[in-house]
Amino acid sequence: MSNYVAEIEWTANPEEDFRSGRYSRVHEICFDNGLSVRASASPGVVPKPYADPTAVDPEELMVAALSSCHMLSFLDLARRAGVTVLAYHDAAEGILEKSAEGRVALTKVTLRPRIDCDADRATLDELHHKAHDVCFIANSVRTDVRVEPVFEPARKEARHG
Repeated sequence: MSNYVAEIEWTANPEEDFRSGRYSRVHEICFDNGLSVRASASPGVVPKPYADPTAVDPEELMVAALSSCHMLSFLDLARRAGVTVLAYHDAAEGILEKSAEGRVALTKVTLRPRIDCDADRATLDELHHKAHDVCFIANSVRTDVRVEPVFEPARKEARHG
């Protein structure tokens, strides 16, 4: 078993009207490695100036966590399968909408990984399927997580050794 922590720090601005909902949602997320990230409610949920579009929001963090976990799972599985990966890029996207229960939720997250490696399409598809099955974060959420890999044949000139 492992433990993971994050500290959230928010302080009210005495010049704002908290009780009327006119207050900043900007806060800091501090991780145990000393990294601190400026965060806010999404401007799609809370209007400016009470949300900061330049800060990361919880919805983006969840999409990023799903994408990152899938990538890390994929890289480990690829390595174990003898596949050499030179680069990995994902343009992940989450959809916030009402769920079947009528609650607002990230109902779907689509991962679109583009990988430069020495594997064929069938091998990549199998590795993505296995990576999705073992991804800790995907196994922890009810969100429909879809993996739609972008396949491009390996560039021969990029290979070394």
